Amino acid sequence: MRTSIATVSLSGSLTEKLTAASRAGFDGVEIFENDLLASPLTPEEIRGRCADLGLTIDLYQPMRDIEAVPADEFARNLRRARHKFELMRRLGADTVLVCSSVHPRAVDDDALASDQLCQLATLAQEFGVRVAYEALAWGRHVNTYDHAWRIVEAAGHPALGTCLDSFHILSRTSDPKDLEGIADIPGEKIFFLQLADAPLLAMDVLQWSRHYRCFPGQGGFDVAGLVCHVLHTGYDGPLSLEVFNDVFRQAEAGPTAVDALRSLLVLQEEVGRTTPPAPVVPTGVAFAELVTPDAGPVSAVLGALGFTRTARHRSKPVHLWQQGEARILVNTQGSARRDGTGLAAIGLESPDPTGAAHRAEALLAPVLPRRRAPEDAPLDAVAAPDGTELFFCATDRPELPNWRADFTGTADAEQGTGHAEQSTAVAEQGTRVRGVTRIDHLALVQPWHHFDEATLFHHSVLGLHPQESVDVADPYGLMRSRAVTSADGSVRIALSVGAAPTDDTVHAQHIALATDDVVAAARRFRESGGRLLPIPANYYDDLAARYEFADGELETYRELGILYDRDAQGEFRHCYTVTVGRVFFELVQRDGYRGYGAQNAPVRLAAQHIAQ
Repeated sequence: MRTSIATVSLSGSLTEKLTAASRAGFDGVEIFENDLLASPLTPEEIRGRCADLGLTIDLYQPMRDIEAVPADEFARNLRRARHKFELMRRLGADTVLVCSSVHPRAVDDDALASDQLCQLATLAQEFGVRVAYEALAWGRHVNTYDHAWRIVEAAGHPALGTCLDSFHILSRTSDPKDLEGIADIPGEKIFFLQLADAPLLAMDVLQWSRHYRCFPGQGGFDVAGLVCHVLHTGYDGPLSLEVFNDVFRQAEAGPTAVDALRSLLVLQEEVGRTTPPAPVVPTGVAFAELVTPDAGPVSAVLGALGFTRTARHRSKPVHLWQQGEARILVNTQGSARRDGTGLAAIGLESPDPTGAAHRAEALLAPVLPRRRAPEDAPLDAVAAPDGTELFFCATDRPELPNWRADFTGTADAEQGTGHAEQSTAVAEQGTRVRGVTRIDHLALVQPWHHFDEATLFHHSVLGLHPQESVDVADPYGLMRSRAVTSADGSVRIALSVGAAPTDDTVHAQHIALATDDVVAAARRFRESGGRLLPIPANYYDDLAARYEFADGELETYRELGILYDRDAQGEFRHCYTVTVGRVFFELVQRDGYRGYGAQNAPVRLAAQHIAQ
């Protein structure tokens, strides 16, 4: 299907918005009136610019407060409309959006509304223009799509149809039965379809609309269900995005436009109109890669955690550290961040790496060029919205290229280091100290303007399922966090965004490491010279009030800085290392628990501020 986007959905000048829409791959645009009024280009120049970019102008919008008004007001409306229709002829746009009236003088009279819209359509027809009448969710008297359609149907004018807007419809109802009336509208009378999603919020619908719309798949509306109803009528116009969003208005137009088109590609897949390569859900984390200008500090932390440096890349300054199935690459090559160690890449275990890469490319994920020696394993990689590199990997599977074949063993692996020896030491009782078994989850802090995009990306490109979004109190604001997971929990990625656009203080990326015994793992880390994040004593006083513990258990948690939570499925014990550069580690003992310790996050964030 053809795709379109309203210029109000993007930031910048009108020229910048048109360029971004074209480069992303949209077929057309809706020209928002304010964008045209603020542009130094004439309507003819805008028309030519769109033609040069391969864009059609699918809609001019909006005309407001037209119908069901007293005669003197309507006469002024027709005069205004004549000027706008002449402008549209110069612009090359043939459809205008008319929103249901919110004018204080508008009356509750469907017959009058129908008659005045008919007169408007008659005038529009003289200029080759169609009128698409839309019910605003906060319209004074007309605020539902079926009411707007009854008025259009009564008018019976060939140049008058309706515009269906997913936000205005779905913000008023969550009952699928309320959408069944769309089937009563002939497809040829649906002149336009505007799409937007939104988080499910309890607030004034006008403010909800003006500030919190997002692209389909990023909110809580059943946009796909609505589109299915519309397509069943025979509607053959474009799928067009009209999104008012404070973040998008400040973000760079180019990436926002790509995110927007991706949402429509996924939507078309959901409604059965396209068949891109199927999702290939990752089955585990093959590795996490840290980039650092100085490997010393992070190597010391890894050693204290019980990792052993087992291999080195044959042609690059990259070392592999491993413990159980947890693998960390430490890369000292090239462009490390000036502020130290950072999480730069994730290797995702994939049942079909090539298929995963084809899916990513079809959904506009940036495919990353990779410099490699002829003997290196061919690995496909794409960039996530925050810049993290995602590699689609196969580990030790004979039928597929093995990334570990690029690494050769080291003396550390053969002889053991002091830390490695401690990691396999025998405890006084004669049993092996329990250590890290695998990577439990990865926490990625998103740029302020990429949070919703990241959710859609990880869901649509990787096939991970988004969990509910949660708000976490930070001493200096409020953080949003949302996890995306595979069905079996083998891949868990927690996406978060800082308290403000400029907030990059302590919100570092982190790697959570699973262990069967967090107390033993924390003790070993500390005894090996590692520094655990100190937790305030007040936290443990509150734990004592909320839960009952075995004798000495709470004192152990207090000593080691271990935090505790539980849900209906089980218990969660976890602690944190101090931050190295922009990365810290978390030791996690997950006994059936499905969450991420959100209850404890404010305490952890406050402790990190103090530590810094």
